[in-house]
Amino acid sequence: MTDLSDELLPTTRRALLHRLAVAQTEGRAPSVVAAVLRDGRLVWSGARSMVDDHAPTTDVQYRIGSITKTFVAVLVLRLRDEGLLDLADPLERHLPGTPADGATVAQLLSHSAGLASETPGPWWERTDGALRPALADLLEEERPRRHPAGRLHHYSNPTYALLGALVERLRGEPWGEVLRREVLEPLGMDRTTLLPEHPHAGGFAVHPWADVLLPEPLTDTGLMAPAGQLWSTVADLARWAAFLAGGHEKVLSADTLAEMRRPAVAPDTDDWTETYGLGLQLIRHEGRTLFGHGGSMPGFTAGLWVSDADGLAAIAFANATHGARTGQVAAELIAITAEHEPRIPEPWRPLPEVDEQLLALTGPWYWGAAPHTLRLAAGRALELSLLGSGGRASRFRAEADGTWTGLDDYYAGETLRVVRAADGSVSHLDVGSFVFTREPYGPAEVVPGGLDAEGWRAY
Repeated sequence: MTDLSDELLPTTRRALLHRLAVAQTEGRAPSVVAAVLRDGRLVWSGARSMVDDHAPTTDVQYRIGSITKTFVAVLVLRLRDEGLLDLADPLERHLPGTPADGATVAQLLSHSAGLASETPGPWWERTDGALRPALADLLEEERPRRHPAGRLHHYSNPTYALLGALVERLRGEPWGEVLRREVLEPLGMDRTTLLPEHPHAGGFAVHPWADVLLPEPLTDTGLMAPAGQLWSTVADLARWAAFLAGGHEKVLSADTLAEMRRPAVAPDTDDWTETYGLGLQLIRHEGRTLFGHGGSMPGFTAGLWVSDADGLAAIAFANATHGARTGQVAAELIAITAEHEPRIPEPWRPLPEVDEQLLALTGPWYWGAAPHTLRLAAGRALELSLLGSGGRASRFRAEADGTWTGLDDYYAGETLRVVRAADGSVSHLDVGSFVFTREPYGPAEVVPGGLDAEGWRAY
């Protein structure tokens, strides 16, 4: 195992190990193994086992369950970014004849297609995939939907089996081979596989009323594999967490990954604690918003979470069907590290160069009478902020054509243009058709509807 003894303070390391030990003891798990990353680097790992003087290393495989879905989602988003499909496409355009005809790719990715949570017939996680040889076997023929498509989030394992089949149809080869070539190899994840490879943990059930074990079967789930088949290691999932946080030029861009972690269906309430993006779960934990995924299969549980604001990520595995609450453990490992060693901000530095015309755009601007400020950031980016109420804020990314594209909230995807007068001077800003001027409601010729001829007055 890599020596990480100097990466975190001793008090932090002890607190992390204590949380892991509690998870193994109170969760009655044969073993648990976990790790923490900071700014994409593995800075701590730990393990506990029921066997004296033995604990799994970060290179021991565990089954990661539904964390598999994050890998499938990345494959689908790669197809989208290559122009081979649109997220608004109905599945039948590319994969006709399934019980999910009419559901869009985006709805499938976000579990908002309304499809049933599980397959018909016996428990798919503990039965051989040969029992469901065709895609039509994954959902009930008469009632595949439980809710109208697009209305709400309803978790569905067969949905990701269909997405895996979609990848196979458009790539012309098994999804596992596509995953290995397009994702795992570029990221150096050679210990992530469809079936276990030595060394790997055995999966167990623990009796609810006695401290005795029952080995769980290791099954190949066939067509359902994209829903939860993968095996991986803490070391490999550390690479995956770093990728989910920052992207990789050979796999998927940071912009697409940011799209994946935006809520795809509006949460029911403002105080939501869990929602879903495009293949990524989002949770709120101790004041932080985390993205990642949990996973479980008979004999195993796993959790992977990333806190973008803290620059932290954590992974936790256990080889028990339930009890260790590895998703909760991973979230708490992030909280412990952030509390003991809060992120040190990067030092302020001036811009390496400045465009005088862009510098002249900075300062106060008004949407009607609502005051805003515009700041110049690195890479010719602009930041629109509020100076009160009654307006909207956003960051804007510079484009090659001299415009900017909004990145946040209401203005996400909208265009900011600098409109110039006939003499070349700046007249106003156009932000998705909203006019921003240097004075409140002025000048009259650029404000839609014009201004009252008498102007501002006292009453």
